[in-house]
Amino acid sequence: MNTGDRIRAERDGETFEGVLLPSSTADNLVLKLDSGYNVGIDRAEAATTVLEVDAYDIGDDADESDTSEIEFEDDLPTISLISTGGTIASTVDYRTGAVTAQFDAEDILRAVPDLAGMANYRGRVVANILSENMRPSVWQDLAHAVHEEIEAGADGIVVMHGTDTMQFTASALSFMLDTPVPIVFTGSQRSADRPSSDNVMNAVCAVEAAMSDCAEVLVCMHADESDDRCALHRGTRVRKNHTSRRDAFETVGAEPLGEVDYESQSVSFRREYQERGAVALDIQPAIEGDVSLLKYTPGMDKEILELAGENDGLVLEGTGLGHVHSAWIDDIADLVDEGTHVVMTSQCLDGRVCDRVYDTGRDLLDAGVIEGEDMLPGTAKVKLMWTLANAEDVAAAMREPLAGELTERSTPRQ
Repeated sequence: MNTGDRIRAERDGETFEGVLLPSSTADNLVLKLDSGYNVGIDRAEAATTVLEVDAYDIGDDADESDTSEIEFEDDLPTISLISTGGTIASTVDYRTGAVTAQFDAEDILRAVPDLAGMANYRGRVVANILSENMRPSVWQDLAHAVHEEIEAGADGIVVMHGTDTMQFTASALSFMLDTPVPIVFTGSQRSADRPSSDNVMNAVCAVEAAMSDCAEVLVCMHADESDDRCALHRGTRVRKNHTSRRDAFETVGAEPLGEVDYESQSVSFRREYQERGAVALDIQPAIEGDVSLLKYTPGMDKEILELAGENDGLVLEGTGLGHVHSAWIDDIADLVDEGTHVVMTSQCLDGRVCDRVYDTGRDLLDAGVIEGEDMLPGTAKVKLMWTLANAEDVAAAMREPLAGELTERSTPRQ
């Protein structure tokens, strides 16, 4: 009896039928019932019968270095599923009631049988962490893994990632990789044990996007609260804007780049994109970790600049058009003179920095601040980390659109 098998469990005159899920303890059986709910049963008290063996069982011994394959069909594209952890790769610890990340990439294939027949799959685990534990070194590991999978012939990549920091990792890979195939991030806001889980639809739509003609880094998540379509967001323009809604992700400053219709499994795009095969595969994974992101608020002590300025880079999340208190300006000029690259972004959700309108902005420009245009603050931090390690002229590179992070002009959303 293995995870993914359909079993019948009888206990005290009650009968339960469902798919066997991973459990945090060997003492319990955890079944996914047909209703969508889970039930935990004391293994010692239950009589069990295996009704159907999991067709996609590939073993329970995968570790973080494992790569595995399901049986291939010659007429299907090959999609690499790369797991980093997160809610889409999580289960419930019935001892504590907490959600823990403990699935590997193969478990995702078991948990989402709807993926069967869509493509050939390769499974690979880069990390098994909740996304709040993500760090730049894992970005680099992930970039290398994606590069290797594409070199090995993958027609598309799907990265399973926790939603809380997905936008940072998607930005990092956007700068680290030139890709001839789609790289699609997806996750879930609600774990698989909940009837309202979004893991199946997001995974299916992500695979569809990975087979599309758009060879960019994308984020694929629910487009609205219903189960009809997923939005495709450019990796450098997306932000998580809600803690728990299934449609938490938004493209800032515009409509999403495209969408996937779940029922018809069709992919459509609204704007131009980099087409499949348009660029050769390349990787530049070097990154400089010493970059701070500082949100300015009224009354903030400017001495905090001394701490932030100890790094090679500083991204300021300023007010409105990109301002801080005028008393900060001389200190910022000193940081720039000492070699710290300072980039100004805005804490407003839409619009762009323009430091030429008011005196404060003009003084900031004179102090050597680099305007971040309409870059999202988090994206600006990741780009500055990458630019410090890869560009000779950091200021020029920060002003140049490299992966769709800068738009030519900002227009109000309708």
